[in-house]
Amino acid sequence: MLEQTWRWFGPADRITLEQVRQTGATGIVTALHQIPTGDVWTPKLIAERKDLIEKAGLTWSVVESVPVHEDIKKRIGMYKQYIENYKQTIVNLGNAGMKTICYNFMPVTDWSRTNLKMKFADGAQSLQFEYIAFVVVDVYILNRPNARESYPADILSSADSYFNKLNEEQLNELKDTFLLGFPGSGETFTIEEVNERINGYKDINKEKFQEHLIAFLKEIIPAAESVGVKMAIHPDDPPWSLMGLPRIVGTIEDAEKIINAVDSPSNGITFCTGSLGSAYFNNLNEMVEKLAHRINFAHLRNVTRDENLNFHEDYLFNGDIDMYSIMKTLILENEKRRKNDSEYIPIPLRPDHGAQILGDFNETNYPGYSLYGRMKNLAEIRGLEIGIRNSILK
Repeated sequence: MLEQTWRWFGPADRITLEQVRQTGATGIVTALHQIPTGDVWTPKLIAERKDLIEKAGLTWSVVESVPVHEDIKKRIGMYKQYIENYKQTIVNLGNAGMKTICYNFMPVTDWSRTNLKMKFADGAQSLQFEYIAFVVVDVYILNRPNARESYPADILSSADSYFNKLNEEQLNELKDTFLLGFPGSGETFTIEEVNERINGYKDINKEKFQEHLIAFLKEIIPAAESVGVKMAIHPDDPPWSLMGLPRIVGTIEDAEKIINAVDSPSNGITFCTGSLGSAYFNNLNEMVEKLAHRINFAHLRNVTRDENLNFHEDYLFNGDIDMYSIMKTLILENEKRRKNDSEYIPIPLRPDHGAQILGDFNETNYPGYSLYGRMKNLAEIRGLEIGIRNSILK
């Protein structure tokens, strides 16, 4: 079986490890969010977190994430020291028995949405990205210099109309949604800080940013190999340029460029069906087939999308992603590794986001990280895997 895991944000998470165990997950996906980005994760703190998880009858299976400092992404300031710190963190995690590390290389911000409470007909709530609303964020809320030059006239006209219909409360809600920080960190940003960060990329185009990532990989992958760790870069979410910034982990061409830059099992991908699937131009069935040998971690969620770069997160078996075919490919790849890899570990996967349903409405949840919504997704993932296994492997 693939390893079923659950993202847990540490002792401050309102969902307890006991509750996670009751969902059927056996592995925990977590990180030491209290450590400032760029600092070394010490063996002592790693051991404390691992011990806490194991005492609850679970396994710390995936580290998500070890954040990459902005200096590394831009190759400025103290980037050399931060790379050394990153390598040491990988070694410390590997020495503690960690086998998989998820990370991303998104500039300035993490994932972006414009609505955190989109309502389904049944009353559940999910996350949504509306492209025109994001243009409003860029042009009117950020007031990014030269932002209007980034869009064609028809898009700007639609954004102007959208903005003019917003009342003060709606405008503030859109602003707060955009400024939401990274999952688990509790970090938020001001408009001034975001613009300052964006300005730091004014001389970095896609090609140069790819060079920065490849230089980073050439440094860290040997460290990962030395301790048996598999790195798994997470796709950009959504996988296209935002606010004029380069995004370089969004297509099959991007992914192949990454895994070919350093040809090693330690240099792999987090196959996130929601992030990659939010783009109409991505064929996920083709992508999972081509990337299977380097998929070191999987996030499963479905999305409904259109050709205007709008999407919303949907129920696992709704939406535009062929979850059956993706699961089938992951199972076959896992079986191949089980038979041929002397250092085999099951491919870990987790339900990635979940709608707010049932008792989730009575609790404070980080958007996408509800209890009941994710538990429903995990149960459906488990059933899908068992059904496919029984039909193709017996």
